[in-house]
Amino acid sequence: MRRGAHLFSALQASDGHWPAESAGSLYFLPPLVMFLYTIGHLDVVFPREFGKEILRYLYCHQNEDGGWGLHIEGHSSMFSTTLSYICMPILGEGCDGGRDNACARACKWIRDRSGATSTPSWGKTWLSIFGLYDWLGTNPMPPEFWLFPSFLPMHPAKMWCYCRLVYMPMSYLYGKRFVGPITPLVLELREEFFLQPYNEINWKKEDLYYPHSLLQDLMWDSLYICTEPILTCWPFKKLRQKALEVTMKYIHYEDESSRYITIGCVEKVLCMLACWVEDPNGDYFKKHLARIPDNIWVAEDGMKMQGFGSQEWDTGFVLQALLACNMTDEIGPTLKRGHEFVKESQVKDNPSGDFKSMYRHISKGS
Repeated sequence: MRRGAHLFSALQASDGHWPAESAGSLYFLPPLVMFLYTIGHLDVVFPREFGKEILRYLYCHQNEDGGWGLHIEGHSSMFSTTLSYICMPILGEGCDGGRDNACARACKWIRDRSGATSTPSWGKTWLSIFGLYDWLGTNPMPPEFWLFPSFLPMHPAKMWCYCRLVYMPMSYLYGKRFVGPITPLVLELREEFFLQPYNEINWKKEDLYYPHSLLQDLMWDSLYICTEPILTCWPFKKLRQKALEVTMKYIHYEDESSRYITIGCVEKVLCMLACWVEDPNGDYFKKHLARIPDNIWVAEDGMKMQGFGSQEWDTGFVLQALLACNMTDEIGPTLKRGHEFVKESQVKDNPSGDFKSMYRHISKGS
């Protein structure tokens, strides 16, 4: 017990917390790499050695069949495989490159399953952003949703926070129909990802990971056939512009409230891209860039993206364990630093402004 207590004391960071990995999902990191490539900041944020560690992480968790799962122990899925495969040529691997022929194996896995047209909705969104899919094939995510009155049963205020904050920037990018630059790499991937010429693809394919119900299809088709053609034509496009402005207001509020870390890494990249689309030289985007290192973790299997920060949680558990050892005289400085971290981590204010209108709850004292 004494040896264990001293080990934890040695692992404590200078500010009093215990750093720990909170990762495992294989669809966290690829969107960040794709985003940085799209905006031309990849080499600035991820120098060459960083790229090597990211590739090592991908190689370590590639399944024997050539694909990647939703998490490091999951069976291969089209979602994670397409996104992970895109990262490899971005980071310098050729079509036949990678450890143990990783690129060729991944490409074969995708093509053996009818190509990337059958990727689920989040995958379709990222492929559309990257120029490897058509927005016509994605499930409609109209930003006008954020203009609904709050008394309606289907309103953002009634959605789970993680769901709301993922689809908020997604709806902005969908409303903008944003597509990154069509580079030679994108054109090459279009040939590798699909079994037929890109311009001849029927984009309304079924979701392979989990087929839609009849009710879902009716809802999506109604939005696609009836609503979108109206909202993209004058004078109704003014409503679309208003919805985009309101959506961006919510995005900025969440960014400021979280000091640009956001509630999790999935929405972090989406919010950062939305800010860049709004103003590539704006302060909102620059503040997002500055917080990217907070999401990065390097371990024995390579560089990955943290899902969430659990510093306060981990510190609380460790302090309870150390106190139970009844070794206060020996590890007093460790306990003191941990107590200071817990004390300084307490939230002393509610979210700024009229936070209830932004669908936030009180936070003071948490």
